[in-house]
Amino acid sequence: MSRCESVYSVTQSDREVTMLLGFKTELKLNNRQRTMLAKHCGVARHAWNWGLWLTKNILEYNKSHPDEKLNFPTAIDLHKLLVTLVKSENPWYYECSKSTPQQALMALRQAWKRCFNKTAGVPRFKKKGQRDSFTLEGTVKILGNNKIQVPVIGIFKTYERLPQVLTKSCTISRQASRWFISFRFDVEPQESCQTSIVGVDLGIKALATLSTGKVIVGAKSYKKYAAKLSRMQWLNRHKTIGSRNGKKAQLKIARLHIKIANIRKNTLHKLTTLLAKNHGTVVIEDLNVSGMMALHKQAASIADMGFFEFRRQLTYKCKLYGSKLVVVDRWFPSSKTCSNCSTKKETLGLSERVFECGHCGFVIDRDLNAAINLSKTVS
Repeated sequence: MSRCESVYSVTQSDREVTMLLGFKTELKLNNRQRTMLAKHCGVARHAWNWGLWLTKNILEYNKSHPDEKLNFPTAIDLHKLLVTLVKSENPWYYECSKSTPQQALMALRQAWKRCFNKTAGVPRFKKKGQRDSFTLEGTVKILGNNKIQVPVIGIFKTYERLPQVLTKSCTISRQASRWFISFRFDVEPQESCQTSIVGVDLGIKALATLSTGKVIVGAKSYKKYAAKLSRMQWLNRHKTIGSRNGKKAQLKIARLHIKIANIRKNTLHKLTTLLAKNHGTVVIEDLNVSGMMALHKQAASIADMGFFEFRRQLTYKCKLYGSKLVVVDRWFPSSKTCSNCSTKKETLGLSERVFECGHCGFVIDRDLNAAINLSKTVS
């Protein structure tokens, strides 16, 4: 599995604009390489947990001693203390790249910054086997089509072709029993020659209905595997935590979760690429996804469609392919308005799947009517 995703855009000058894309793909490993990656994850996790313990103690001390406050350490301060206090007592730190704990402490400092700005919660301690990952800083070379060289560890093989680009860092992460490498690189946005306008109405019955009349059916991967997932979790309920059979069962459940997520992402990537490449302007609604998730009877179906991921992918792909993304206000009555005579209905229930205009007698599918109205908002 691979994916190219935009992280953010960078303006180098008034004339030249580039985008920073992320590329993620699976690694083809042997046992020695798996052991090395697990060691690096352990070092990164230990550095994070030690730094979090230290910073929390500093905050507690400052809270109880308001007259003798200690300066909150920067990432550089944390790394200096780590080298002095921790590395000397744990020689296994030297078996891994020196950038691994350094990058972990930098990530911790950013996490505290988001916490202080009240954009995220308090950082948490990391546990072995849960979201294992680490970052390597240094020369990362792409050798040929399916080989990549990283600092200290050496050369990895991948299952697919790699972009021939230059990068100075990479992140390696584990999902269930599979290892992935990701890195970022600059790319110049394309210029689109498309002039067509398309409105996109998202829904539960069908993932997307286009104003052209095309209907994209969602993958509904969770609904497809819900029974199997429930059965596996039911069988795992009495397994002893930490036992060999318990780990095997948890690994099977994790693999199924990844399969469900990958099927959903694959469908969304194909749809967003189709829209961004083949249309000059794409019009969508500003959906209140968190509010929609409050409807408990439909929450699972809404989450299975991935509305937030759809908008995130479409946002950077429209920039990449030179098309324009227009987000219409969420209070725009796209479903209640007749696309033929522009007459607005007072009420329209969720069960009414066909729109019938009482003014001109126009009959049309509810989702198609909304998509056409969205496309008309762009003159």
